Amino acid sequence: MGNIYCIMGKSSSGKDTIFKLLLDRTDIDLKTIVSYTTRPIRSHEKPGEEYNFVSIEEKDRLVAEGKVIELREYNTVHGPWFYFTVDDGSLDLEHHDYLIIGTVESFVKIRDYYGEDKVLPIYIEVDDGIRLTRALEREKMQENPKYEEMCRRFLADQQDFSEENIRNARITNVFNNNKDSKETCDKIAAFINGR
Repeated sequence: MGNIYCIMGKSSSGKDTIFKLLLDRTDIDLKTIVSYTTRPIRSHEKPGEEYNFVSIEEKDRLVAEGKVIELREYNTVHGPWFYFTVDDGSLDLEHHDYLIIGTVESFVKIRDYYGEDKVLPIYIEVDDGIRLTRALEREKMQENPKYEEMCRRFLADQQDFSEENIRNARITNVFNNNKDSKETCDKIAAFINGR
């Protein structure tokens, strides 16, 4: 029987890097659950890899069809952006383990949908000063940097990933990623292999 491992962490905690490192490993065999978003694609992203990029109309259609497991709306400086998980029939939990990136809120809803025994949290923790430096460097590389949105996300994460929210969601698998993402990935792989 397979599990869904949900990677969470504040913005610029290294979730995407760790996600890719875990998928490249040969000692664990993880499939991906690609979340959906209505936000604009970043210059380094590829559709269907980090996210499925869809229009507001497509999001509304999936909601109307009852396929959306969880849906989050962020009122950004560029207008509302939606992030969501869709039950599109592609999961085979009888035979495979899966990896997804999410938030505390999305983790809880996915866990409630598939079951606590199937959905396991992986929380990536990083010092706020390191995160802010990483976020600024990443934004500088964008064709059209969105510094105001970067700051909004940084501040919103303080509330979304508060100690109270993490405790209430019963998230106890915490991995520090202040220094080396490869070392953090090794620790997460050991956790997965120990299941």
